Order: sequence, then structure tokens, then C-alpha cells
Amino acid sequence: MVDDSTKRRSRPGQSRRDVIKSIAITSSALVLLGRDGPAAQAAPTNQKLPLKMAGYKFDRIAALADGRVGVEGCDVSFEAAAIGDMNTDVFSGPQSRDVTEIGLHPFMLAYANDGFRDYTLLPIFPLRTFRHRSVFIRNDRGITKPEDLRGRKIATPGYSSTSLTWIRGIFQDEYSISPKDVQWIVSRKDSSTKDAGKISKQENVIPESVSIEQGPDGMDESDLLESGAVDALFHAAEPRAYIERHPKVARLFPDYRSVERAYLAKTGIFPIMHAVAIKQSVAEENPWLVRAVFDAYAQAKRRDYEYMAKSAWVFGSLPWYGSELDETKALMGDNFYSYGIAPNQKTLTTLFRYSHQQGLAARELKIAELFHPASLGLVDEAA
Repeated sequence: MVDDSTKRRSRPGQSRRDVIKSIAITSSALVLLGRDGPAAQAAPTNQKLPLKMAGYKFDRIAALADGRVGVEGCDVSFEAAAIGDMNTDVFSGPQSRDVTEIGLHPFMLAYANDGFRDYTLLPIFPLRTFRHRSVFIRNDRGITKPEDLRGRKIATPGYSSTSLTWIRGIFQDEYSISPKDVQWIVSRKDSSTKDAGKISKQENVIPESVSIEQGPDGMDESDLLESGAVDALFHAAEPRAYIERHPKVARLFPDYRSVERAYLAKTGIFPIMHAVAIKQSVAEENPWLVRAVFDAYAQAKRRDYEYMAKSAWVFGSLPWYGSELDETKALMGDNFYSYGIAPNQKTLTTLFRYSHQQGLAARELKIAELFHPASLGLVDEAA
């Protein structure tokens, strides 16, 4: 039966069947565009959906984590967690969260190699960072430029994490150093795991096409560098050897800020480390939730932008905070930590290429595979 409002929308000579068909087509198109179709409508107001969420309490997430920003139609329970633990919960654990921060590359590998489909991604990127700062060297081996790493021994804690995949890809694209050009030593321990949590199997996929060996028992990546067993180290975090200022450990790029700014100017890429995943069953049962979650993360980030502009220079400890913020906006735009597919398409497809190129993902993935269909057209208007 067609209601009165539908009758009023009918045109002369148009049958009820045509009206219903037209409504269905229009609604489907709006869902795909992330507009206000059925999948993006506001949640029912009579009863809130319990929603378990997890993530780091980054400044850009804090307003969501502490309840200042809510997810429309939901009663949110937000749990602070480490990335390794969040990955493990999703891929091999109890899947206790409805919405969770996730390592982007581990998710890619689970999808491409293991047929994982229990969660799908939303184009929300809680953590992204440039990676030239993540290369550490022995300063007594004559290594002064990237090309000097060819033929050397390089340690890594794990092999296939998002950060390490980015570093290897950047070195191949920018300096013509293939992963096959070096000897990889994977440490059995990581001096930074206290902050990262457990290591999922997706973070330690070892391809057959490169020379890789396991480091000695009981030695972490810093031990390998300090002892001289390796010439360099690729590491997402600052390793203990660097933090403690070992005299023979240094960064390959001492002025990494300038190098990373030049990389951004050349490529337009701001590397993505983490995304947000939503449980497939929850999204299917509550089609409006995709947009509600996206909007909540964008609103929380907007709160952080406002704080940075108005107050952070007072309450923060950096003496030139305001100047740094102004320079970042001038270089990257007001919404420099962008969400959504459109502004991040090149960054995503570059990581997809790196993963397959390095023998990690079984095939080169596509954006439409990994991200929920209703999220593909969502626009981040946080700035």
C-alpha cells in the first residue's frame, strides 16, 4: 500500500508501481553516496543502541572517548586499548567491540589472505604519521644517505605492520631500494611493546621473496643495533637505544621534518596507520549507524581543532605551538587530519600497492572492497 504522501508525489499517468520503483532507486543511490537515504537516516529516538567502542584517547578522539561527543542514537561505552590488543580482539579474539580502531595493514592482510569479513572499514583514520623519522642507523658504518643501506643488515620488530610496510615502500619509490636489496633481521622482542600491546599474526607475515632471518633469543631490536649485529633499524616507535642516547645510534634523517615536508609536497601523501572498523552484523542491523559513527569522529576532531586554535598554545608546553599549527595549515590545509575516501584515495591505493608489491597481500586490494558501501561518499566537514 502506498501512503498519502506517496500519492501526492505521483505524477499524472504514473502508476503506483512506477512510484515505488522510483523511490527505491533514489534511496539506493543516496545510500551509496552517503547522503540522507535510509542507511544514513537518524537513529530511532525511542531506544538507544548499546555501542561498545575501543581506541586510543588521542586528542582528536578525546571528546568521543569521554562522552562530550556522542554517537547519535547510541549509548556509547568507550574502552581505551592498545593497537595490538585491538587487532587481536578483532582477528582472533572474542570480537567484543562493535566499533574499534584497527591497524590498517593488518586488516588488509586479514581480508586479502585469510578471507576475513567479520568487520568492515570506515574511512576514519585516527593515526597517521610520516615515516622518514622511523629509520635509525649505526653512526659508525659510513651510512649518511638512504642509498648507503643497500646490502646492509636492517632490524625490524616484526615485518608486516602498517608502519614497516610504509617505510619499505617509501624507500623503494623514493630511493630505489627494494626490500630484496637488504638483509632483514626480525627481532624476537620489541622494546616498545608495552605501549603497543600484543602482536597479531598479521603484523608478522614473512614473504618468501626476501632474505629474512630471526634475531637471537632474548634480544630486542635495540640490542641488535647497540651490539652492532645490524647496521640500521626500521621502527615505528623511537627504540630504547635512541631514547637512551646510545652514542653510536642516530637517525638516518636528522632533519626528518624537512625531508617529510618535501615528501608531502612531492607526493601529496600523509601516511595512514590506523582506521576504524565496524562489525558487519551491527552495520547490517542498523544501517543508519555508519554515518552516525563517522559524524561522531568528525565532530570530536572538530573539537580538537577548535582547542588547538584557541587554547592549546596556552595549556600546551611547546613554546611555538601556534607557529607550528599555522605552518601545518598553510602546508596541508585547515582539515589536515582528513577523514573520508576522496581526500585519501591516493594514500590508500599507495599502501595497497606496497602491500602486494612486497609480497604481503595476495593481491592488490581496492577501496570499495574494504570500506562499507554507505561510507564511500561520506564527507568530512570537520574544518
